[in-house]
Amino acid sequence: MTRYEKSKRLNAQDFKQLFGVKREVFDMMAVILGEAYDKKHQKQGRQSKLLVEDMLFLSLKYLRSYCTQLELAYEFEISEGTVNSTIKWVEDTLIKDGNFHLPGKKALKEESEIEYVLIDVTESPIQRPKKNSKNGTLERRNDIP
Repeated sequence: MTRYEKSKRLNAQDFKQLFGVKREVFDMMAVILGEAYDKKHQKQGRQSKLLVEDMLFLSLKYLRSYCTQLELAYEFEISEGTVNSTIKWVEDTLIKDGNFHLPGKKALKEESEIEYVLIDVTESPIQRPKKNSKNGTLERRNDIP
């Protein structure tokens, strides 16, 4: 049973909690990635060991839980380099599609309704041990004959 088949048994709340997106958004992402994958491997090319849905699961898990690529490589039984290239391909493909493109810094600044930002920078004392010769570690001298 693949991860995708297992995920179909999850309710909507558990699915969103595990993968960070709703099932409808996941399905939309999977369709976009499936079309791009078919176009990429239309004439030739080695087929991936992972399904497109598993590639998306891998990428979402990486973004959601910040686990290392080595952990993902072990879990999905692929090499660490494949994990890296898969995550990069999924991100680039979804951004290129346009449905999942986030606005840039300029757009966020223009739409900002924040007038003031207050930052509390009050100093608070920190308890530190007093420096004296009794508490320190004595060093041996090497020049003693």
